Amino acid sequence: MFLKMTLAAMMLALAVPLYTAWKDDDIWQTMLSFSSLATKTAVMILVVSVLRDDWMIGMVGVIILCVGNAGLMLLAYILNRIDSP
Repeated sequence: MFLKMTLAAMMLALAVPLYTAWKDDDIWQTMLSFSSLATKTAVMILVVSVLRDDWMIGMVGVIILCVGNAGLMLLAYILNRIDSP
């Protein structure tokens, strides 16, 4: 029951980066919001894997956490360096 309530709270927490990405026109802030969204989604995948007792789903969550945001953050850094004088 506690894990299901935690999962529901995590789904509500996903609304914050979505609102930030929708509201802001700055590409740097938008990319950081999507990175936050990807991290929260990966943690939710880990919670679901604990609920289902399925370690393969958990491995997907771990791979997303380890590698998933690296390309997005590199692109955000490059865009930030291009925009700065």
